[in-house]
Amino acid sequence: MPRTEVVARRRFWSAARLRGEGTAARRAWRKTYVRRILLGDALVAVLAALVGRLLPEQGPLAAHHAPWPVVVLPLVWVAAMVAGRSYEERFLWVGPEEFRRVFFAAALLLASVGTVSWAFKLEVARSFVVVALPLATVLSLLQRYAQRAWLHRQRAHGRYQQTAILVGHRNGAAELHAQLVRQAQHGLRVIGVCLPTAPPAGTVFDGLPVLGGFADIADVVRRYEVDTVAVLPSPELDGAALRRLGWDLETTEAELLLAPAVTEFAGPRVGIRPVNGLPLLHLERPEFRGLRRVTKDVFDRSVALAAVVVLLPVLLVLALAVKTTSRGPVFFRHERIGRAGEPFHVLKFRSMVADADRRIEALMAQNEGNVVQFKMKRDPRVTRVGAVMRRWSLDELPQLLNVVGGTMSLVGPRPHVTREVEQYGFDMRRRLLVKPGITGLWQVSGRSDLSWDDSVRIDVRYVENWSLALDLMILGKTLGAVLRGSGAY
Repeated sequence: MPRTEVVARRRFWSAARLRGEGTAARRAWRKTYVRRILLGDALVAVLAALVGRLLPEQGPLAAHHAPWPVVVLPLVWVAAMVAGRSYEERFLWVGPEEFRRVFFAAALLLASVGTVSWAFKLEVARSFVVVALPLATVLSLLQRYAQRAWLHRQRAHGRYQQTAILVGHRNGAAELHAQLVRQAQHGLRVIGVCLPTAPPAGTVFDGLPVLGGFADIADVVRRYEVDTVAVLPSPELDGAALRRLGWDLETTEAELLLAPAVTEFAGPRVGIRPVNGLPLLHLERPEFRGLRRVTKDVFDRSVALAAVVVLLPVLLVLALAVKTTSRGPVFFRHERIGRAGEPFHVLKFRSMVADADRRIEALMAQNEGNVVQFKMKRDPRVTRVGAVMRRWSLDELPQLLNVVGGTMSLVGPRPHVTREVEQYGFDMRRRLLVKPGITGLWQVSGRSDLSWDDSVRIDVRYVENWSLALDLMILGKTLGAVLRGSGAY
């Protein structure tokens, strides 16, 4: 039996099984999840209040350092989170909106406490304002992040999934399907597609069964009790057709998602702006210069300089290990291409034999990387000390000096050699608009295990959507990627 037919039958069986579970049963975990983060918020508020209560209070307010915050803060804190709508399901599980709402609800509560205490001349303990509320904010954000990370791990193993069908033309449906498979944390399990015209029964596309045409969408949703309908831009589904589809789906439990024509854009660059009552998707220009770029540059150089000072003993030990275990220089200096196509020399601890460059042609037939980058999991040119350094990415530490010198950033696309840059397509040349980085989305998304197409997609996504907050998130995830050693060779 052909593999595509086997996959299609599995999808049909999966759809029938999930239909038997029902939408309500598949969504039952959501209420439990919300209750769990609500309880977590209350517990961290109790902990924050206890910490504030135990701190010594100085001055005339000491007499008013009563235990009431331990009882009141959890109630007020949860009420503030409810008022900030941080428990609404549409803001949970993915995206930054949940954390943004927690932060702004906390800021509003802090401002309210200050205003009320001033208006009614209440003597609120300073430890409550200075310690308890900020600590509750940090702990709430951390516990919610931990809950989300747990959910994402569960979804990666196929749990807590919602069924979805894709509606659109073949190319768009295939691209969206690939993205949903790559990003399992969204929890959408695609069980089929609907194409513009209904094909013969049993038709398979992109490993998915074709469940019907555009005219059959509502019937398909009812038949399979579909949780989500993802509609891609199609000339057949104009404004009037989408309104009718929305009306048809009102009698079901399905959510309607409209996929934009532009992809890989996120965060502050995308917003909805009404024009004469028509909501238009507005795409801001990416920022490649200006104040935000200066801020990033100052942040990069300051952190890199501090890291060099702190890690100086480690750098000296590694340099000594390289020098005493193999012949050749301590540092490996190699020309790479940086921002605007300018060449520079990247610094690394030498992890290979001294004549490694001259041996690469003989090993090219054993390339285990992608079509552009040469990689081998057991490269015979790597020294024994070099293998250890590569496993823990210690050979990359001298690049902190590149960051201090201004040729690299802490976070950005990986610097490629001239041979690789010459093979860039039009999309990939976007990565030359920013400085290359020591770490980046590439490192926290699979590193050397990625295909060239995935590397292009990830690098372009970073260039188009970079921000200091994204940089901080990547730096945090880099530690986990280094400890796991995934794709490091």
